[in-house]
Amino acid sequence: MTSTSLSVPSGSRLLRSGFLLPAALVLIVAVLVVAPLLRILLSTLTPEGLAAWTAVLASPLSTNLWWRPLLNTMLLGFSVASGCLLIGGFLAWLVVLTDVPGRRFLGMMASLPYMIPSFAAALAWGTLFRNSRLGGSAGFFETNGLAIPDWLAWGLIPTAIVLIAHYYSLAYTIIAAALGSVGADLVEAGQMAGARRPRIFFGIILPVVTPALIAAASLTFAGAVANFAAPALLGLPVRMQTLSTRLFGMIETGQNERGFVLALLLIAVSALFLFLSDRLVSGRKAFITVTGKGGRTKRFPLGAWRWPLFAVALLIGLLTTVTPVLVLAASSLAPQSGALFSNWTLHFWIGEGGGEIAQGQAGIFRNPVLIDALWNTIRLGLVVAFTTMLLGLALAYTIVQRKGTLLATLLSQLAFLPLLVPSIAFAAAYIALFGAPIGPFPSLYGTFALLVVAASAHNLPFAVQSGRSVLGQISADIEESARLTGAGLIRRLFAIIFPLAIRGLFAGAILVFVKMVRDLSLVVLLFTATSPVLSMVAYRYASEGFMQFANAITLVILVVCLAASFLAHALQNRVQKWKEQ
Repeated sequence: MTSTSLSVPSGSRLLRSGFLLPAALVLIVAVLVVAPLLRILLSTLTPEGLAAWTAVLASPLSTNLWWRPLLNTMLLGFSVASGCLLIGGFLAWLVVLTDVPGRRFLGMMASLPYMIPSFAAALAWGTLFRNSRLGGSAGFFETNGLAIPDWLAWGLIPTAIVLIAHYYSLAYTIIAAALGSVGADLVEAGQMAGARRPRIFFGIILPVVTPALIAAASLTFAGAVANFAAPALLGLPVRMQTLSTRLFGMIETGQNERGFVLALLLIAVSALFLFLSDRLVSGRKAFITVTGKGGRTKRFPLGAWRWPLFAVALLIGLLTTVTPVLVLAASSLAPQSGALFSNWTLHFWIGEGGGEIAQGQAGIFRNPVLIDALWNTIRLGLVVAFTTMLLGLALAYTIVQRKGTLLATLLSQLAFLPLLVPSIAFAAAYIALFGAPIGPFPSLYGTFALLVVAASAHNLPFAVQSGRSVLGQISADIEESARLTGAGLIRRLFAIIFPLAIRGLFAGAILVFVKMVRDLSLVVLLFTATSPVLSMVAYRYASEGFMQFANAITLVILVVCLAASFLAHALQNRVQKWKEQ
């Protein structure tokens, strides 16, 4: 027995001990997540970095570099969070707790806006409400005789409206799930005690769903603070800066140290708000709403208000889903934005170059740059989806298997760290780390590899959570039986865990793919002419005034996202049935 054990190579013993995989995962996550953030911090502690801190926080330039963008960012974040809670909460209450007609249809409509890129709504808003303040072609309404004030065409108010229309579906999803856990017995007990509807709502339902409200507010706030597309399209033309657009401007003009300082400050703002919201939730008394008894939801009758409230909910859904898509489609066919529904042409899609339309530029499907961007976008989405979900499964497996240990806690904290980092700040961290050669390794800036690595790291929290939910559906007895028969870790992973989890992982990978196809905030700093992606090309066209091309490209992105989202939804429905087979 002794001679046999001595003959086993040391690498094999490490593999069998189960130490090699966790150690490798710690190293990988440290390189992907910790190293870029540490590098960006160290870059601001050099003499140039310390001068950048002074310039940003305590110089005559600090008002424009930090304080005014901070004020705009806070106003935007709180406005979006408040609007999302009002609209998302109203729709969640209507769908879950009332007898409104067409509840499933309204629920589906309320979930769609988050699938649509935020810059799609911003482009649609500009197509309709743009005025002649900045020159160029005015929007549809002003061209047809309706004067549009500056505050409605540009700046903070339209940006907030666009982001509310994009993020309220996220609030709806969270609040609806919480309302669905409010059992009928709680409501009926209040009714038996003589409580009226307002008392039941404020005394029973609201306290139970308050943690969900705080979570929805924090996530929508963080999303608005980190968003780049809407402030850039609707705010930058009138010099309304947020922290994300100011950060982009600093990196774009070569002021990297100031950009890195702003990235750290943006991370601090986002992390502080998420921390405070978490403290509010953790400090509240817990209410048990899910018991061993069969649960049912108490629906309040609306009476004469059923159809009016249905009409209001339907109008919200149409304005935030159907209308932007119709506006973008009409604009991509109309030679002039003031005549959206006449003289349509397919030039912006398949037209040949050299004519008088669009300054002689060819349609998007005849433009080699656009074809290259489409291929790069799909390739980026597929590669990031595959690598992220594979790494997420390995991390989730290790965390679940070693639950309660220091290693599991460390991996979990590191894997979820990107949640605290806005996308554009995360991209800045990767520029700080990989923008210059590291020893024998060349600079990755401007390469497709950097896009893949940064996107994979930023999607780790979602991948790990998806992996944990999939592993939760697999009985531990199956793997334990294989282990007792002598199957090693790698054999168990590839012969048991991966085949059983593949369907759920595939659904999660599609959602990562959708996120990458529509993402602009992460790629805006990593984009170069050698690695174009559709979202960035659409933004460039919009910035240069070629709205038809920008809208056409956005429609292509939207079609890809919706097709992949519906495929993921179908796969998730099939995953739910596997235990019945």
